[in-house]
Amino acid sequence: MSNQNQAAKAAAPRTAITPTRAENFPEWYQEVVKAADMAENSPVRGCMVIKPYGYALWENIQKALDDLIKVEEVQNAYFPLLIPLSFISREAEHVDGFAKECAVVTHHRLEADADGKLVPAPDAKLEEPFVIRPTSETIIGDSMSKWVKSYRDLPLKLNQWCNVMRWEMRTRLFLRTSEFLWQEGHNAFETADQAEADARKMLEVYNDMYVNHMAIPGIMGEKTADERFPGALRTYTIEAMMQDGKALQACTSHNLGQNFAHSCGIKFQGRDGNEHFAHTTSWGLSTRSIGGLIMTHGDDDGLMMPPRLAPQQVIILPIIKGEDTGGVMAFAETLQKQLKAIGVRVQIDKSENRAPDKMWAAIKRGVPIRVEIGEREVAEGKLTHTRRDLGRDSKTTCTEGEFLGSVKGILDAIHTNMFEAAKARMLSRIYTTNTLAEVKAAFTDGRDLGYARMPVELLNDADYQAFKKENSLSSRCLPFEDEGRMVLIGKSY
Repeated sequence: MSNQNQAAKAAAPRTAITPTRAENFPEWYQEVVKAADMAENSPVRGCMVIKPYGYALWENIQKALDDLIKVEEVQNAYFPLLIPLSFISREAEHVDGFAKECAVVTHHRLEADADGKLVPAPDAKLEEPFVIRPTSETIIGDSMSKWVKSYRDLPLKLNQWCNVMRWEMRTRLFLRTSEFLWQEGHNAFETADQAEADARKMLEVYNDMYVNHMAIPGIMGEKTADERFPGALRTYTIEAMMQDGKALQACTSHNLGQNFAHSCGIKFQGRDGNEHFAHTTSWGLSTRSIGGLIMTHGDDDGLMMPPRLAPQQVIILPIIKGEDTGGVMAFAETLQKQLKAIGVRVQIDKSENRAPDKMWAAIKRGVPIRVEIGEREVAEGKLTHTRRDLGRDSKTTCTEGEFLGSVKGILDAIHTNMFEAAKARMLSRIYTTNTLAEVKAAFTDGRDLGYARMPVELLNDADYQAFKKENSLSSRCLPFEDEGRMVLIGKSY
């Protein structure tokens, strides 16, 4: 390293995460997950162990989204993990889309071989193999076919919170794992118009979740034919932009038409007395959303939690030197009780770590507000608080009463600030193009990587297709606001 580079590195402010986002974004991401103690790789290939802090975040996502789903009169249920292979095979396009990702169960018992190793018992081979669910349209469709007999049984709106298995070749914690957690909704309707309205409505529910809980902006639109869910008439999506400019498919909602109703036998006696097939939808959001949250909001000091989902919205850091003769812990515990009483999620760091270590731990975990209390604060009846979104130097000292009166407003201000910062960053990196030459320039002239918004007719241009393949680009969506005239393209996770 040159003397100049060494001097520049020495002058740079200390960060908790190495490498930084600018130095190596993928590695930065992995280090943030590790530093925040959210998850780790498991002994099972491509699967992860979600640690308590990461799972607490997922629980808060579940709670918030489940409430939004139930407003739409959707009922929760649960369906089997194992799906008969014949069910998957009923819908040709569907099975083609998932065949390479399916994990298959073929035996129901193990036995020891001559060397004492456990192997599948030859006489325990299943008559019909089971697929570990990659998605549940077919198994839920089978139940719907039994529950729906008349138009009076419709609409039928179901959701399940569960795990699924898709055998991924390249995995990354939260973003792409062989097993992941999600919710999957499956609704059945009397008419095509009702199904189309539902597919659009559930996308709006997801947008509500992302904007008002996760502080993540995105572009709502329809997937192009090559990106459509296998077996669907139309797939709708929210495409979020990560800080490295790549797209993350944040969720999807599908209008399945009558395809799965035909294959699963979901039919009913209509108002005219004749037999009709139902029109169905499906829609899902997974633990991939946690990866999106990290890459949207994190900085070079680590995770930054949106306040409305943060496992701890406030962390209290008692600063005690030696014996606690100044009543610091008592002050902290009283403050904790008062915060809990007004509905704020709060924790006291009671570890014996040094004060700087406590501060850095809270920073790396992204806790929205840090409160420091020492003997001087106790003597003066004050406390010092710091906003994670504004950085380490955003300290404010106030009385206990002033903090209790303002803390909810501060949390709302943090949410708004995080959302607006992410939205401004996204909009600044969407480049409107009108020709193929402009599309190429958008990805090759040194601009920050992002999306190109291009005329949809260019999708069929052979020169564009070659450029797309060469640069690992994909169609993200046809934005609703462009009414099908333009398509967003970019690199994606």
